[in-house]
Amino acid sequence: MTSAHPNTFAIAQQQFDLAADLLDLPQSIRAILRVPQRELSVNFPVKMDDGNTRVFTGYRVQHNLSRGPAKGGIRYHPSVDLDEVRALAMWMTWKCALVNIPYGGAKGGVIVNPQQLSLGELERLTRRFATEISILLGPEKDIPAPDMGTNAQMMAWIMDTISMHRGYTVPAVVTGKPVIIGGSLGRMEATGRGVMLMVREVARRLGRNITDLRVVVQGFGNVGGTAALLLDQIGCRVIGIADSSGGYTCPEGLDVAAMRSFSDQHPTHTLEGYTAPGVQAISNAELLELDCDVLIPAALEQQITVTNAPHIRAAVIVEGANGPTTPDADQILTERGILVVPDILANAGGVIVSYFEWVQGLQEFFWDERDVNDRLERIMIATFEHVWQIAQSRHLPLRIAAYLLAVQRVADAEVTRGVYP
Repeated sequence: MTSAHPNTFAIAQQQFDLAADLLDLPQSIRAILRVPQRELSVNFPVKMDDGNTRVFTGYRVQHNLSRGPAKGGIRYHPSVDLDEVRALAMWMTWKCALVNIPYGGAKGGVIVNPQQLSLGELERLTRRFATEISILLGPEKDIPAPDMGTNAQMMAWIMDTISMHRGYTVPAVVTGKPVIIGGSLGRMEATGRGVMLMVREVARRLGRNITDLRVVVQGFGNVGGTAALLLDQIGCRVIGIADSSGGYTCPEGLDVAAMRSFSDQHPTHTLEGYTAPGVQAISNAELLELDCDVLIPAALEQQITVTNAPHIRAAVIVEGANGPTTPDADQILTERGILVVPDILANAGGVIVSYFEWVQGLQEFFWDERDVNDRLERIMIATFEHVWQIAQSRHLPLRIAAYLLAVQRVADAEVTRGVYP
């Protein structure tokens, strides 16, 4: 994937500034919304299996709390830095406001390659990091969730750590945890399911038959892998898939279920070494430029840039990842007539079902999976319709339309609450 990037937080601010200009927001509100409200940086020791102690660096950033407690994932990745976490927290604010759930945006991260640590080392790191940021966490304050490099087991460790500090079990302090300890049915697939729903709705709006769509997915983790599988199940032809091991393409369509099984059983949980009749190995860069109807970037930020945007051959891009398209690339795609369903809409399924999990945990009353999926679909489709109407009426790209709706909601909350004291 790409290497030299613009500053991620600068991109998030640039996107906000564009919406703020179109909304004619007062300078006082812009000043508040343009920066995070709280930032916590921690350096913490972890005992390794060999007896040595390593010091890791982690962050928790809360962007805005005007609409409710902070919500956002925790990322384990070697490239994590404070500006990335700031950007992700800001995007979470807009995402929550866009789908109209009562959260503000937050994000966390630790600079680490989780694949290089044992299970015991990951547990000790997770529990120590949770302890370091525990001053911010709570069901009424800040509720983490899984993100890149983290999973349901790590959320269980965080919940248990916070519960041990409190002296009683606090299920609603995290979401995305195992069902057996208060997680929600449907949470694991929620983000990918939301991406699938957006592909389906765009096809409907454009008068395309879903079974005629050729789909390319960059990223084969929880988001990309789930989206690819669900799209395959509703009749799309998935012709390209990539993960950290590289890209794989087959014009006749890939066997997504077989690829998921291969990845699940691989020691590194990747597609490294995958072969099948008719499948060609290609690079991630080549995958993004495949001739297709729908491209789903579901990996890291800044994958579609000014360098490759002129060569993208998809008719529609549905952003499964956060921030996969730079603003300059966005402009090129718009000029070329490529429709982009933005990240704050396309991948909102995860935070929507995280909200459901939080509500279920607070009430100690749990829903069945069909109820969860039906509620998710209603919110995603209603939000898509609202954004589509704004885009059509004001002749705007979907990203700008989504930002106008989200930023206005947060700005209204700030004005209504006022400035303390």
